[in-house]
Amino acid sequence: MADPPRTPDGRYIVVRERLWRAANPHLPEKERARLVCELMDARRAVGTAKRTGDEAGERAARAQVHTAKLALGERGPVWWEDGAPDQNRKMIRNSTYADWWAEQGAASPE
Repeated sequence: MADPPRTPDGRYIVVRERLWRAANPHLPEKERARLVCELMDARRAVGTAKRTGDEAGERAARAQVHTAKLALGERGPVWWEDGAPDQNRKMIRNSTYADWWAEQGAASPE
């Protein structure tokens, strides 16, 4: 599976025509790798809890997902400092990246 397209400034990935905030590229690689492992562990825990009907476990695992995403910079305060607004979860055609996306003539990979 190919990596999803990234906006020219690296702030977002594009999945199914929607912008998703990318991880903070300024994180040290070792820390980023650790946080990604925590995120994947938490996501697996969500799946396990859902399959077993463990509602409390699912809530706890979702909280762990949120914590990891905050630490990665994918949620919470933006990691860039130029004052540009956050466009996370926005349809790309309704964003400041619309012209760039149209120039790509591409749809996001599935």
